[in-house]
Amino acid sequence: MSTLTASATDGIDPVRAAHISARIDRLPAVASIWRLVALLSIGGFFELYDLFQTAYISPGLIKDGIFATGSGGVFGFSDQAAFASATFLGLFLGASLLSPIADRFGRRAIFTFALIWYTVATVLMGIQTSALGIICMRFLVGIGLGIELVTIDAYLSELVPKRMRSSAFAFAFFIQFLSVPAVALMSWWLVPQAPFGVAGWRWVVLSSAVFALFIWQLRKRLPESPRWLAQKGRFGEASAIMDNLEARCQKDYGQPLDEPEPETVSVQGSGRFADIWQPPYRRRALMLIVFHVFQAIGFFGFGNWLPALLSGQGVSVTHSLLYAFIITLAYPLGPLLFVKVANRFENKWQIVGSAMGAMIFGSLFALQTTAVGLVICGVMITFCNAWLSFSYHSYQSELFPTNIRARAVGFCYSFSRLSTVFSSLLIGFILEHLGTPGVLAFIASSMLIVMITISWFGPRTRNLALENIAH
Repeated sequence: MSTLTASATDGIDPVRAAHISARIDRLPAVASIWRLVALLSIGGFFELYDLFQTAYISPGLIKDGIFATGSGGVFGFSDQAAFASATFLGLFLGASLLSPIADRFGRRAIFTFALIWYTVATVLMGIQTSALGIICMRFLVGIGLGIELVTIDAYLSELVPKRMRSSAFAFAFFIQFLSVPAVALMSWWLVPQAPFGVAGWRWVVLSSAVFALFIWQLRKRLPESPRWLAQKGRFGEASAIMDNLEARCQKDYGQPLDEPEPETVSVQGSGRFADIWQPPYRRRALMLIVFHVFQAIGFFGFGNWLPALLSGQGVSVTHSLLYAFIITLAYPLGPLLFVKVANRFENKWQIVGSAMGAMIFGSLFALQTTAVGLVICGVMITFCNAWLSFSYHSYQSELFPTNIRARAVGFCYSFSRLSTVFSSLLIGFILEHLGTPGVLAFIASSMLIVMITISWFGPRTRNLALENIAH
């Protein structure tokens, strides 16, 4: 158990910080807590809607003559590959360089700031008429998404009690992953058309910006993270938020809440980038960097290239979009099935198990010659990817203390984005020269590295207070 410490310059009382943490961890899993999870998740819905557009609007952009294939692209290679790379380069910069502002200014403020950023950039992208304009605006969209996704992870892990962290992330990703079949369905319906004379792909893009205005209203119902406030020494604000949250939880619960049982914790005040490289965080950061480089190849390699992989197996463009929509239904289904059981297992072993499943079914996908076989294997790969996603998002947010959580998670997470910048180009090359089996072999090898990295180096976190995991 860690020692009670606090910086003299910050004047933070570790006993009061421990009490705030204990008040959060004793809350029951009642409707008021799940509503907070849902509100954060709805914000994440639009981020993932934007993120997964890459695979689905590209056929429309090619059809309109805006995007070119092969060496005819604006940068001398496929514009779809450049579009994907610009997205993930923006995500890399947003996550690595700008996500630390959530540690400085708070989770709620940056959640709102990032939402505005990517909404404006999405509107600008939707009205571009050149490949270069679309790719540049997509880069700006990616920066906003990179900030938002890291902020949501930190925000969510700090708001919910320790007994339901994994289940809360599973429920959050159920809601967020509903965006994947949503964008697939809208693309299948709209991309081949031009309602009111406006290209279908533009409708798909601009819809997310319109929906995001709805979140602007919901943000008022989200409190600031009490844990973050406590780390800043703002105990009055943290206590007021907890008073309100406890009153609502007690009303839902129908009986008095348990007494909080504070554990000794360490508070540090303001964090620095150098803190990531102090024991025990250095080992965890290096583990996550390796993990993210290779998990991104598996996750986005399949998700962003799904229609192309189906076409590579002899499926027509029209049917590939339909099959892709059916397969994407597994994205929300996976987390939903784990909501009640996710807390029973260590996150590290859920990551290993899901990576193993993706590797096995990815290998089987390459052997399929029938539509039924392709869809079944595709559904299982997607199911495993969704399981992997909510497990590692929960896991990475548990491994660092509150004062550097967004900074450390953002830095490590950004390597998945940087990986995808280059792997998007590499997958395009492999698909062209080795076909779908070559791409899936590349993905399977990456998932094997994920399994080895997490199983050997990942610490246990189940049912531990955030502060005690960190130290």
